[in-house]
Amino acid sequence: MILIPKPQEITYGAGSFECTFGTYIVCGAGAEPFPARRLKECILQWAGLGLPVVKGQARPGDIGLELESGLREQEYRLEVRPEGIRVLGGDGAGLLYGVQTLCQMVEQQGALIPAVTVRDYPEIARRGYYLDETRGRVLKLEALKRIADRLSRYKINEFQLYVEHTYLFRDLSEMWRDTTPLTGEEIMELDDYCAERHIDLVPSLASFGHLYTLLSTKSHEDLCELPDASSQPFSLWDRMRHHTVNVSDDRTLPFIKGMLEEYMALFRSERFNLCADETFDLGKGRSSELAAEKGVHRIYVDYLKELCRFLTERGKKPMFWGDVIVGEPELAKELPEGTMCLTWGYAPDQREEESRRMAEAGVPQYLCPGVNGWDQWMNLLGDSYLNITRMCGYARKYHAAGILNTDWGDMGHVNQPEHSVPGMIYGAAFSWNGEEISEEEINRQISVLEYKDGSGCLTGLMRELPGCSCYTWHDAVMLREFMVLGEPGVEPDIRSLSESRRIDDGKVQEAGEKLRKLRRELKKTAVCMDSTERGLIHQLDLAAEGMDTWNNVGMVLLQSAEGKTVEKGCAFALAQRLENWFMAYKEVWRKTGKEAELSHIAEVVFWYADLLRGRKRKDRR
Repeated sequence: MILIPKPQEITYGAGSFECTFGTYIVCGAGAEPFPARRLKECILQWAGLGLPVVKGQARPGDIGLELESGLREQEYRLEVRPEGIRVLGGDGAGLLYGVQTLCQMVEQQGALIPAVTVRDYPEIARRGYYLDETRGRVLKLEALKRIADRLSRYKINEFQLYVEHTYLFRDLSEMWRDTTPLTGEEIMELDDYCAERHIDLVPSLASFGHLYTLLSTKSHEDLCELPDASSQPFSLWDRMRHHTVNVSDDRTLPFIKGMLEEYMALFRSERFNLCADETFDLGKGRSSELAAEKGVHRIYVDYLKELCRFLTERGKKPMFWGDVIVGEPELAKELPEGTMCLTWGYAPDQREEESRRMAEAGVPQYLCPGVNGWDQWMNLLGDSYLNITRMCGYARKYHAAGILNTDWGDMGHVNQPEHSVPGMIYGAAFSWNGEEISEEEINRQISVLEYKDGSGCLTGLMRELPGCSCYTWHDAVMLREFMVLGEPGVEPDIRSLSESRRIDDGKVQEAGEKLRKLRRELKKTAVCMDSTERGLIHQLDLAAEGMDTWNNVGMVLLQSAEGKTVEKGCAFALAQRLENWFMAYKEVWRKTGKEAELSHIAEVVFWYADLLRGRKRKDRR
């Protein structure tokens, strides 16, 4: 029997419990209603039995849900006996986690559940998931609720949505007018939904760097560190670099505090993530004199300290990304007590230096790995597994307060949200229980438990797909932005991809053959899956088609750059293939997401289609 996360202690007994039409789900004193509803729905779906839910004392043959004073917070004990089932929780979260484990058993065993005793608790108290809800996708409320359901299923108890401009601030219409932002009602409804599932929905708002959309408006460009922000054309790459607030302007702090105050009112959480990361231009523009006088780290900390103090005065516990302050961790001691540093690192061989330095300085921290989906059509699951297991290990070694597993949206968040699920589950599994599970085995378990794939192969096939991408989305965006916008530092010549990396006739052909093989294997796997999960095959097939199409686009451009003749009919057919693929891609996007920045992705796609057809353009070089 597969259980994710793996329980700390599990002992199998003799016999089994048979759930019948006469079984009641009984909520004992203090038991909240949601765990009982969750169990009722699960038994109906996977055992075909509609059980009544009542309050009181469980009888023989019942399933009793109770709080137990002898258990710690988040701890639970699950006892399955032939005469009945008891789920005991140290608190409401613990009781829910016990029910979620029981539900995983029901999904695999139906109405006949083997006798077992489970004693379980998390090794890391705060286990979070961080979703970019700004740079590309803005998921619809129902899609966010489905994510919350999955987080609850795998015992993740913190959820953050990264927001720069995608909330409908009352007085900032110029900032959000071209987007489809989240509304206050949507956020408050999601907050209630998460709270019922013992998930802390923590607000996260860019308040220092990464404020492209705000600082490129005519109304507020004068608060930007660098001048003339509103005159710069949109760039998927540039938006992440040059849009830091000017800390030397007396108007900046009151303005940002006003945004924080409006946004925090929507959430019940006692925490607030200020972000404050990647302030690349700090001290290089309008605040250069202040930086020369005090130093860049000093003006960074002084500004951050004011925002943290503002939050603590309102009963909030500040959080911030630690990439800047890790250079001088002693400065973090100036921040208000309880401020949490988010120490991040996403490499498969991520070093522990930053985690160690912050721990030795006595700075409270979360460690933050990632699901490795940004810039990709498919998440790099192999890298994600290595990164997450390593960072969870560092969290234990340095006694971190939590894990926050990140799902960023660099370059438009082109990977489908479902592609991040295995990485999400890695974070849930290894932040709860540090016992080593091989990548192959955890992928098999995810295939069976999450995707109801009897073959156990699906996640392994997902892992193989991104290795077939020769001309990646990152490559495509960077080349286009150099040619259109003259972006400095961007590869100007596609031939460099052949010389230094991935594109030539043989590699593209080999990748195409492997993709065709993987697509066939995915379709074979579909018949082994429950019908409710088979929709994922369409998404994976679409991603594979996208990778093969873009590989061929890159190959044609390389041939042209090398002076080789490209048949007009082949180029036109490839342009049409690209457009047909993108039409299907848009349909999938719109099922879960608002329109958001789909138009920016379309600009890149159509630019390449026009380039293949030889349409004259006014591109700058």
